Amino acid sequence: MTTNILKGAVLVTGLIIATEASAHLPAPLIPTALVEDVKGTAAEVEFMDYVGAGQVIKLGSTGALVLSYLKSCEHEVITGGTVIVGTEQSEVDGGKVTRTKVACDGGNVEVSSQQAIETAATAFRLQNAPHETIVYARSPIVELPKLHPGDSRELVFERIDPPGEHFTIKISEGLSDGGFYDLAETNRMLTPGATYRASLGDYKIIFKIDASAKSGTGPIVSRLLRFQSS
Repeated sequence: MTTNILKGAVLVTGLIIATEASAHLPAPLIPTALVEDVKGTAAEVEFMDYVGAGQVIKLGSTGALVLSYLKSCEHEVITGGTVIVGTEQSEVDGGKVTRTKVACDGGNVEVSSQQAIETAATAFRLQNAPHETIVYARSPIVELPKLHPGDSRELVFERIDPPGEHFTIKISEGLSDGGFYDLAETNRMLTPGATYRASLGDYKIIFKIDASAKSGTGPIVSRLLRFQSS
């Protein structure tokens, strides 16, 4: 009897410890912002990394960081201090931050927690409600999916209103594990106000270039395209 009581006590204690431990586990990282530039080694983030709410980035006294928030379209230039990533803007302790509202497709992007768990910080999906993706510069930057042997490496752009403009970009082996392709690097600019379809094998997205877009460049979040699998 005493042995059974001791076993039961150990089991209950173990369950309490496990419950308390799980209650203090960090929530899954849901990406809310994109690193557009970083200076200094203390930050431990890199150019084009996604960062999530609650993530702490230490810049030290000389580091600098540029973040663009995917939903709020807040563009932050941060120098020094400690940054706590939020959902719409950062908290900065001991540093300076300059914020600018930029044009982006924010509000039309919803991040799936389950996808974030399964594929880390690069998994995104569009909201179920239909909407037209807008790019606010003439040269989009395309987030590429991870490609497997036998997958197409031809990134195709087609104008569909009306059909006409059409070109293909060969994706290098160096981007097979995913990454970003910037049309501005090859001086390729699309037509303001036009609607296009971009495709890479089974991945497709339809988007529109904002009618007021003049430059091919600008904040990355203003011209970012994320593919959806068909």
